[in-house]
Amino acid sequence: MRNSGILLHISSLPSPYGIGTFGKAAYKFVDFLKDAKQSYWQILPLGPTSYGDSPYQTFSAFANNPYFIDLDLLVEEKLLEKEDIQLNIENPSYVEYNYQYEHRFSILRKAFASFDQQSTEYKAFLKSEKYWLDDYALFMSIKGKFDGQSWLHWDNVYRLRDEETLKNARITFKEEIGFHKFMQYMANKQWLDLKDYANDKGIKIIGDMPIYVSYDSSDVWANPNMFDLDENRMPNHVAGVPPDEYSDDGQLWGNPLYHWEHLKETNYQWWIDRVKASMKIFDMIRIDHFIGFVNFFSIPYGDENARAGVWEKGPGYDIFDAIKNQIGDVDIIAEDLGAVTEEVRKVLKQTGYPGMKLLQFGYDGDTQNEYFPANYQENVIAYTGTHDNMTTKTWFKSLSPKQKKFCLKSIGCSLFDNKVDCLVKETLKSNAQTAIIPMQDYLRLGSEARMNIPSTLGNNWKWRVRSEQLTKKLSEKISKWTLEYNRFEV
Repeated sequence: MRNSGILLHISSLPSPYGIGTFGKAAYKFVDFLKDAKQSYWQILPLGPTSYGDSPYQTFSAFANNPYFIDLDLLVEEKLLEKEDIQLNIENPSYVEYNYQYEHRFSILRKAFASFDQQSTEYKAFLKSEKYWLDDYALFMSIKGKFDGQSWLHWDNVYRLRDEETLKNARITFKEEIGFHKFMQYMANKQWLDLKDYANDKGIKIIGDMPIYVSYDSSDVWANPNMFDLDENRMPNHVAGVPPDEYSDDGQLWGNPLYHWEHLKETNYQWWIDRVKASMKIFDMIRIDHFIGFVNFFSIPYGDENARAGVWEKGPGYDIFDAIKNQIGDVDIIAEDLGAVTEEVRKVLKQTGYPGMKLLQFGYDGDTQNEYFPANYQENVIAYTGTHDNMTTKTWFKSLSPKQKKFCLKSIGCSLFDNKVDCLVKETLKSNAQTAIIPMQDYLRLGSEARMNIPSTLGNNWKWRVRSEQLTKKLSEKISKWTLEYNRFEV
């Protein structure tokens, strides 16, 4: 293994205000990573979350989440007083999203009132990000007028972007538009400061780019021609995955599908802009659901499950060729889990991007299983599991006696060893160029720490690590394993 890193989302960091931020705890976590001899910090998408709190369903593919703006840093900048941020947080182990929604924006409005909108840095940000920021800020301001409802339910003059109505809205909502732009500026500034700190410490950031965007987003509202919508701008078909051994109904994600023919006519400019934007804020980009560029599952809009969906052809290598021609080589990880056909393998080989291998998928008893570690090629990124999987502790409990016996024998785990540690070590010593371990697995946590159960709502995206869990003893353990199983110089 060449490098290793840890998967931990920003929301999962410790903080006294109910959710992780770009503040002190994030800097301390970078120090933890350095002490643990790690090369990468992988996070989930940074976008502003909507209903369901999923970072894969956001109001913009370009915007940052205002929840991550650190309030103590705003105090240091004299935009807030300490007494402005007295929040009543009950449980430090889980994110309280409703509390954030109800209380954080009123505090940020106070900071906005103290902010100098004439600053040179702020004006430069507005100019450089204008291509998406103007639509996003207007979208969020109109959304506020309609009490947060999806743009599906707005009056037609707003929903269908009547030119005169939007011109008047930019005047009517000028203050609100400014507030949303301020939040994006501050989140971007704090994030880039944190990223610079991480890079100075030798830590690279792996960011996550979902293939699809939310219907209720400024991206779809402002660019309807790019998506599979009808004349009333309702989706014709939506995204998901078909039924499989894990789900009789498949997964109905609900995201609108792309109008790939139109995107091709523009030489995929929106996608190129999106990759460029990600390159500014990440060192490496993980593209979620990579197989959807080759074959995507199309489900009729309005269906209650994915059973009636069909496979359609995506742009294939064409889009990545366009990206390379305009931008050059980009460090991308292809999340190629799912229905990996020979065509998907061919496109992945053409791009040269590393794919992903999950050890939790590798122990069904078949030593020819592509996820069995002995079969890994070097150009892959190995994980115990991802944010969508059980923690490894829970995964072991889910195995049949036969599977568990096969797994423990394969990884050389005795009755006296900790099973979670054994699988982590097996991941670290695989042939993969990089291994990424979810923090929950280093902490040996169970189902209480699972980040997401796909196709469910209510209890996802909430887990947080507590500061007292990030001990020197843990960093020393991770450092020891990293050095022991790394075939290359750290």
